[in-house]
Amino acid sequence: MSVKIIGVGSYIPTSVEKNDAFESHEFYNADGSKITSEPTEIVEKFKAITGIEERRYAQNNLKCSDLAFFAAENAIKNANIDKETIDYIIVAHNFGDVTSNTIQSDMVPCIGARVKQKLGIKNPKCVAYDLIFGCPGWLEGVIQANAFINSGIANRCLVIGAEMLSRVVDKHDRDTMIFSDGAGATIIDSIDNQSKDGILAHESASFSNKEADYLFFGPSNNKSVKDDTKYIKMYGRKIYEFTLNEVPKAMKACLNKSGVSITDIKKIILHQANEKMDEAIVKRFYRLYKLPIPENVMPMSIHKLGNSSVATIPTLYDLILKGEIENQQIDKGDTVIFASVGAGMNINAMVYKV
Repeated sequence: MSVKIIGVGSYIPTSVEKNDAFESHEFYNADGSKITSEPTEIVEKFKAITGIEERRYAQNNLKCSDLAFFAAENAIKNANIDKETIDYIIVAHNFGDVTSNTIQSDMVPCIGARVKQKLGIKNPKCVAYDLIFGCPGWLEGVIQANAFINSGIANRCLVIGAEMLSRVVDKHDRDTMIFSDGAGATIIDSIDNQSKDGILAHESASFSNKEADYLFFGPSNNKSVKDDTKYIKMYGRKIYEFTLNEVPKAMKACLNKSGVSITDIKKIILHQANEKMDEAIVKRFYRLYKLPIPENVMPMSIHKLGNSSVATIPTLYDLILKGEIENQQIDKGDTVIFASVGAGMNINAMVYKV
């Protein structure tokens, strides 16, 4: 038996927010001091570091559960399955449903239950729940689905990564420009065959001692904002250093566990957090094997879609399979590595043969 992804789908919001939209913002440092550089200079430096040129924001009438539902519908259609045969719906997100122009997150009922209701699934044996695991949430959901299937608890799972970060960002923080909205979904199924494919190995870790607060909720950088609203905040340099130290090692441990040679890896699909950081992760990973980086091994979507947290990997995978990422292709029999890092600080990786 193999555990495989038999269907993929995504939802990418239609509203495009380009970098020049931020040139009218007043940016402040974390200590409350105003950044004196010209906004155009700040935006140009941001693009040079992250690679982000534009990002997508959801329409005001939509919520995170809507994005998750749209992606799930597409994945179910792509898999060509009866939705009533789904045993588990696992929705990875971090902030729940946040209505536009409000400050309160709504997670009761859970997003998984809302997606199940929107899909119209009547089977009470289809269990729906949420997974809060930072940016690696979708991948951790796939790892959980794999465990359910291998243990006999389930045969088929719907795993979704959905996020609406545009509702929880501080417009006075330069990091605001990183974040975006989107959703990706996958149908994970048990396939009775003799071929050695599907999920070959996985690795997860939570570094929650000194690293737990590298990503957190905090007040606006503009201290003249007197309300109690909290926004997503991060210690970028600490995250960068932590990521470069730990993610390549997790990828190597996962690959070694799989028994696959690094020379057989076709693509490395990373969480789309920061172009320079992702390039450095892949460089360090291949350095562990004393090998150069193969050409086109790391697909990227961050330039146009930004960082949509848990949605970045399933969305990117869907776009590659549909031929919508230039010069990138994944074929039947190819072996890929998925890897992510995020709040917690959590890390995971998975070796997968298509």
